[in-house]
Amino acid sequence: MRLATRNHGFPLEALSYDVTPAGLHYLLIHYDIPAVDADGWRLTVDGRVGRELSLSLDELRSRPAATAPVTLECAGNGRAQLSPRPLSQPWLLEAVGTAEWTGTPLGGLLEEAGVADDAAEVLFRGLDRGVEGGEEQRFERSLALADARREEVLLAYAMNGWPLPPQHGFPLRLIVPGWYGMTSVKWLERITVLDRPFEGYQQTQSYRLRQVPDEAGEPVSRMLPRSLMVPPGIPDFATRERRLTLGPCTLRGRAWSGFGPVERVEASADGGASWSDARLGPQPSRWAWRSWEWDWEPREPGAYELCCRATDSAGNGQPQEAAWNLGGYANNEVQRVRAVVADA
Repeated sequence: MRLATRNHGFPLEALSYDVTPAGLHYLLIHYDIPAVDADGWRLTVDGRVGRELSLSLDELRSRPAATAPVTLECAGNGRAQLSPRPLSQPWLLEAVGTAEWTGTPLGGLLEEAGVADDAAEVLFRGLDRGVEGGEEQRFERSLALADARREEVLLAYAMNGWPLPPQHGFPLRLIVPGWYGMTSVKWLERITVLDRPFEGYQQTQSYRLRQVPDEAGEPVSRMLPRSLMVPPGIPDFATRERRLTLGPCTLRGRAWSGFGPVERVEASADGGASWSDARLGPQPSRWAWRSWEWDWEPREPGAYELCCRATDSAGNGQPQEAAWNLGGYANNEVQRVRAVVADA
């Protein structure tokens, strides 16, 4: 309950926006939101580099800049739909959002610092502190050097054209397009180039696909394909069941994947027994969601189960039911929306 009240979900009707307003974008905050004085803050780049860097926010803003729409999704999105439900933030399907992030490419800083020949990973350290798994820690995650050098990886200082809000990582955060949100470390204060794999808690204990606690498991990384629809009609207040009147209806939604552009979205009105292709809209970038729509006309009043599923350019699709794992990560099973159609 305390986790659920600290974090902030994305209302699915906001899928109507190409770019998610900052106040509607999902939030997962592991510890506390740090209060940062931008005038005294600096970003340190150190470790296996030829030249250590210490940069103010103004110095980062003066560097070459890029802006890109990027979809971010929490690795635990869909966790609450697994049974038994893993004990963590109880996301249903609302842990997602797409913002336009502005910042300077990380690769340029690494080049300026002069990465050593024996470098293996790049570690990102946030200012947020807490206790997790019995360990007092800062939130820290690493990337392999090749992934950190990808041209789309940003050190972002603006969201939707405005300075980062405190809850989204002010004054600086990492944005790693295509990867689940835990990779995009917020409140960034230090970047350290390592000559060996990072073995901190968030890398080796958390965010791994495992069945039992003592299993090493596979690390969570890129976002699996997912499609979500704007729930049609109007909701019943308590159950969120959708109410529609008999007649033509166009279902609309968004789809994304961290493995490549979305190439197909299918929709169903019978719980996934049969599927039809939806019409795809433009994809604003490889790293942002793609719009879709599907015309549906129920033949008679009654209850229907609406579903949608996406397939990406790498051939990855969504399962009707997801495999269970201990952390409840990467559950990309098809969305199901119960709708009751009545005579006009």
